[in-house]
Amino acid sequence: MLPLRSVFPWGSRAAQRDRPSRMGLSHGALIPSLPSPPAPPACCSTSRSSTRGHPGAGAPVRGRRLRGPGRAGPGAAECGGGGSRMREARFRDNFWSTDLTSTVGYDSIIQHLNDGRKNCKEFEDFLKERAIIEEKYGKELINLSKKKPCGQTELNTLKRSLDVFKQQIDNVGQGHIQLAQTLREEAKKMEDFREKQKLHRKKIELIMEAIHKNRNLQYKKTMEAKRLYEQRCRDKDEAEQAVHRNANLVTQKQQEKLFLKLAQTKSALEDTDRSYQQCVTTMEKIRDEWQNEHIKACEFFETQECERINYFRNALWLHVNQLSLGCVQNDEKYEEIRKSLEMCSIEKDVDFFVNLRKTGSLAPAPVVYENYYNAQRNVTPVRSPAPVPIPRRGPLPTPTSAPGEPDYATVDGYSLVRF
Repeated sequence: MLPLRSVFPWGSRAAQRDRPSRMGLSHGALIPSLPSPPAPPACCSTSRSSTRGHPGAGAPVRGRRLRGPGRAGPGAAECGGGGSRMREARFRDNFWSTDLTSTVGYDSIIQHLNDGRKNCKEFEDFLKERAIIEEKYGKELINLSKKKPCGQTELNTLKRSLDVFKQQIDNVGQGHIQLAQTLREEAKKMEDFREKQKLHRKKIELIMEAIHKNRNLQYKKTMEAKRLYEQRCRDKDEAEQAVHRNANLVTQKQQEKLFLKLAQTKSALEDTDRSYQQCVTTMEKIRDEWQNEHIKACEFFETQECERINYFRNALWLHVNQLSLGCVQNDEKYEEIRKSLEMCSIEKDVDFFVNLRKTGSLAPAPVVYENYYNAQRNVTPVRSPAPVPIPRRGPLPTPTSAPGEPDYATVDGYSLVRF
């Protein structure tokens, strides 16, 4: 018979107890709470730790080394303003359009942020669904351990091992229920983060919508002023040509009319030119204001996107650590079962059963052949013993009266008392 420990792939008990550390989590390690998003100037800068611990959770946990959270590959970009590896592609430099009234760059950023918010919502829903699954599985494990018979007639050491087995299965079920509650809490944190970002972004969006509306109205007004200015220029040119063309062909009165029309077109041109210049000046101020606000909005949206990616990544990291911790805790419970199985003794269980249920140490005698006739010849008749006579009671004595007592008399066999 193989030793009990040889059938498990992890070897000795010492190796069993060291295995969780090799997984990257020590026994009883606490999962750190999800850190709040970093400050805007360093929205995506992370440490280069390559351990399995949670990013930003302090000292790395001893264990198997994995690619750290800040090492996404050779082409990974860094957000933030410091460091030797500054990222060149930025929102403020890459979302413009030559059309002044176009919002294609701004709309592209907003669409990406909305998609990111949708992705966070999908992960939040994923955590909620996983919590439902974990809770259902945990409750079914508990019902299984309590209601389903499992070796209920076993005795002694194996019975104790089975009791430990059912208790630890119940504990595993409780652990899954606790994990479900933890997942719901993490989903709530993700929801709060989404709503917080949405609220902050809404303020910027309202400002940008007002600026876009004002810019477009002023641009439309400027283009109308330009159209009138160009029309007055053409009217003035036509009036001048009419004066020069008809200088010697018309009467004095007609020339006066031509000069009056020319003067009127010049006056109208000066008014439209002045109005056009004012519109252009106002348009330039509004354009500068819009451009500055667009840059600020791009920087804010970029910071939010860095925070979202960082928070989303940390949430995934934390979720995986919670699952790993659950596996480690379950293995500790299973280790208790293995310890109890090591204490199980076949000889003790057999001896216990023998002493508890034994019925005797003598086997029945063998059944032999007996000849009926031979048995009759050898049998001598047995005489019955003489019956023992039963003694009879003798005659009753004749009563006599003592002095001072009533007299007795016998008449026909009856005893009378004389008073």
